Amino acid sequence: MRKTGLMAIAVGLSLMAGPAASEETLMVQVKRLSLDVATTIAQGAVSACRQKGIQIGVTVVDRDGTVQATLRDTIAPPITLPISKGKAYAAVNFSVATSELASRADTPIGRVPGLVMSAGGIPIQVGGALLGAVGVSGAPTGETDAECAQAGIDAVIDDLELM
Repeated sequence: MRKTGLMAIAVGLSLMAGPAASEETLMVQVKRLSLDVATTIAQGAVSACRQKGIQIGVTVVDRDGTVQATLRDTIAPPITLPISKGKAYAAVNFSVATSELASRADTPIGRVPGLVMSAGGIPIQVGGALLGAVGVSGAPTGETDAECAQAGIDAVIDDLELM
């Protein structure tokens, strides 16, 4: 009976250790932008466009596409906000700059509500991890929107890479 009891304990312990020893991941750790970083990105984009004499709207979304920060410069048209949000949302969902999505804009996927597939949305990636995206609207061209969005990211990228 004593041998049976020891065997039962050994089996019980091996069953308890099974999931911990398996290669299946039970939890995933996710890095997220802080509000301060998201705000700095938005302010960096506004500042870059101001230096070009352009008033913009900018939106920074987290990795899930949820808005973290949004700014509209003083005389930027109100329409810049929903457009910047759509660009950021598209960039984070496809993990690419929205300039790369232009050919898909007039397809069924391009007509999904909330997506804007024109230049000006840039994903925020550090060390292979997608942290979010920034979208800019209001410049005369999408390329200029993208330059300002990248300037916002550049304002924090060195600090993010150190984390």
